[in-house]
Formats: sequence, structure tokens, C-alpha cells
Amino acid sequence: MNDLHWLSLSEVCRRIKSGELTSKAVTQATLERIRATNDRYRAFVTVTADAAMASAERLDAARANGEPLGPLHGVPIALKDLLWTRGVKTTCGTKVLANWVPDEDATVVTKLLGAGAVVVGKVKLTEGAFSDHHPDVDPPRNVWNPAVWPGVSSSGSGVAVGAGLAYGAIGTDTGGSIRFPSAANGIVGIKPTYGRVSRHGAFPLAESLDHIGPMARSVEDAARMLGVLAGHDARDATSIDQAVPNYGAAIGESVRGMRIGIDRTYAEKGVAADVVAGLREALATLADLGAEIVDVELPEYTALVQ
Repeated sequence: MNDLHWLSLSEVCRRIKSGELTSKAVTQATLERIRATNDRYRAFVTVTADAAMASAERLDAARANGEPLGPLHGVPIALKDLLWTRGVKTTCGTKVLANWVPDEDATVVTKLLGAGAVVVGKVKLTEGAFSDHHPDVDPPRNVWNPAVWPGVSSSGSGVAVGAGLAYGAIGTDTGGSIRFPSAANGIVGIKPTYGRVSRHGAFPLAESLDHIGPMARSVEDAARMLGVLAGHDARDATSIDQAVPNYGAAIGESVRGMRIGIDRTYAEKGVAADVVAGLREALATLADLGAEIVDVELPEYTALVQ
């Protein structure tokens, strides 16, 4: 059980469903790891230990009673602290909302709970999901090196998952805030198509650019989470009304014939040499597997960020 926190979300879920593990035991181990290491990683702003254990016990009882089990059954998950969470402080990384307690859940929180996830707490983000943490907030620490960048607004989510404090977490991405902390902490993050995941109940940064997506330790885990999060929501006017595919079923499919566009100037100019090397290696691997790599030129973007 000492390395339980390093198992994948999908593996833990399978073991809980089979009866090899219980959600109570997994949740207890996760909470103990948070208590033991959060002073080091500083990912969590709120830990909902009592509610998490109560949820785990209900989920174990549901399995014992032969009830249908969801795709995240019994697995501890962390929420970025800009998602409405009924009865739990939702600070959005700000001081002005430090004591705000929503009276309903965000749509993605409702979906996670419906799929059997156990919410173990809320993780830190930059102030209002913008550029940096509030001066009064002690920022999360990068999993690999506390002296380097942990990523931008979803830094708490990236650190929590990378450090084994949760099997998955929810991030939001307006200009890189799922992708950057995922890369910085060595995990998998998905920025879904705009409208694929409902934004109802998420504190907005830029309504036309905000995305909500999964952060996990494997592609399989992220695909499993996205399958839960995706879907139409009438409460979000930008929500896409389309069927949700089985994302996990696509894992391992051939990329032969796939066309992949790359603007090499955009992707490589001013980018660290080791990152560029990793990108080129990935492109070479995709080409070897049969994908067609196509050079493209994106519109000039620098004026948009000045």
C-alpha cells in the first residue's frame, strides 16, 4: 500500500470495482499523503477530509449492494478552486472571495460526483486564474524541483496530480493553464474543444477563451475523465450539443494518414532548446508511424498579447 498513490486513476478504479481495494482505503491513504506532504508541495487550499471519507463509504456500500458503478468509482479527485462546490469555500485564488461558499455545484463537479469520484479538496490557482498568485498565497511547488516554475493558473492541479496527492484533477485553460502546469509537472493535460465541456459554475477569466479539462498521470486516465466531463449543458450557452465519443477506445489506434500541421516558427522561436528537441522527436515519431507532417503558417499573434 506504500506506493498506492502512484497507481493510475484507471488502475485504482478497476481494483476498487473488482473488490481488490476499497474506496475507503484508497481515500484514507490519499488524505494521509496530503497531510504528510502538502506542506512540501503546497497544492491544496482546502482539504475536505470528512466529506471525502463519507463519500468513499457510500460508494463502497453501493458496490456491496450491486448498484451500477461509474467510470470514476471511488477514486480521489482534486478540484481547481474556481469551480463552484456546494458548501465548500471557493476562493478563485483571491482575497475578496476568500470566504465565499456556493450553494450549488458547477456542472463538471456534478458530473464527477455522478461518475463516482471522491473529491478530496480544492487546489490553488493564480489570482482569478490570471498571471500570478495573490501575494498572500504561498504558491504550489513544482514536483520535480521546488525552485522552478510549477505552471500558471492550474498549478495546484498539476502539482497535486504529479505529487500523488490525487489521481486526477480539473484544470482550466485560457492561454495555457492546463497545458503549462501539466508539462511542468510531468503529467497529461487535455484542453478540449471549446464548448465540449460545460463552463457553468466556473469563475470566468475570458468567456470566449476559457476551457475546462482533465489533468491526470496517463493518457488513459485523461481520456476516462474527459468522457465524464464532456457533454451538452443547457446552462452553458456555448455548450456543444453533440454525442460524446468513447475517448479511451481511440487509444492505440493507428495515426497512419493523419495530417498534423506545425508552424515551426511559432513552436520553436524563443522556446527552450530541450523543449524544441522534444517536439521534433515527437514529430519524427509520428511521421515514422505514418502521419503526414504539414508545415503551416499561423497568423501573427504577438500584438494580441502585448
